Amino acid sequence: MSYCRWSSDDWKCDLYCYEYVHGGYLTHVAGRRLISILPTSPKIEDGNFDEFFRIHREQMKILETAEYEDIDLPYAGETFNDPNLPSFLDRVTSLKELGYHVPDYVIEMIQEEIKENDPCSP
Repeated sequence: MSYCRWSSDDWKCDLYCYEYVHGGYLTHVAGRRLISILPTSPKIEDGNFDEFFRIHREQMKILETAEYEDIDLPYAGETFNDPNLPSFLDRVTSLKELGYHVPDYVIEMIQEEIKENDPCSP
């Protein structure tokens, strides 16, 4: 399961995060980000599938010639493997604080998973 991908938030996410099959939680940090403007897609959870896929096709067409810029922040282009959820949460939070684009729901998902695994955690 991934927590976020480059395509999250209409291709604005700077991280690709997931639980690694060989242990830990991987975070790939983008070395560049999209500067071309993409249309905003509706949330698929809203059930407007036709509109979602129409916008998605439009985004894919724009991405064929999209412009990018290098990210000038520490850790750009690096990959991290954190051994557990709390250290993974610290990593994602610190990267967001540095200025990386990370959807808020990613941090909320990790926090919720920590609570589910340890009901005594804050």
